[in-house]
Amino acid sequence: MRVLGVDPGLTRCGIGVVDGVAGRRLTMAGVGVIRTPVEAEIPERLVLIERGLEEWLDEHRPEAVAVERVFSQHNVRTVMGTAQASAVAMLCAARRGLPVALHTPSEVKAAVTGSGRAEKAQVGAMVTRLLGLSAAPKPADAADALALAVCHIWRGPAQNRLQQAVAAQQATPAPQYRRKGTV
Repeated sequence: MRVLGVDPGLTRCGIGVVDGVAGRRLTMAGVGVIRTPVEAEIPERLVLIERGLEEWLDEHRPEAVAVERVFSQHNVRTVMGTAQASAVAMLCAARRGLPVALHTPSEVKAAVTGSGRAEKAQVGAMVTRLLGLSAAPKPADAADALALAVCHIWRGPAQNRLQQAVAAQQATPAPQYRRKGTV
């Protein structure tokens, strides 16, 4: 499976592509950052992010896209920019019919380090080790994007099976019981 991980942001949008399946060695197919100028208007920055994502999707042809789920922060402006960049990533994937998975930062940290409270340096070190890289990708947004892809490869199949089981259970009519002695 090939997954494009996206660590959304208006100034720096981390992008990472990982190949592999759960239980086997993973390999990095690409990593980078889409940058936008701080002085540009938000609509222009979103267009630049969209163009960058489309280039990555064209070049790497992933089977799924994993995006960091936006979480509440104290800085509303940061949350808004992150949410807008996240929406662009989901739109680009949906336009191509690619499945999109949202993973929380703590879920990603737990998947790659074993602790949902890991520091960025720990995530970078584990991504480096897991993917057999000579050094941690810089900036941290790039390493975070790879971590998202790794998390999805490892957790995605289990989540899909759970979702399918829930859907099947909801589609099955509830059994009808009769009281003993009634017709």
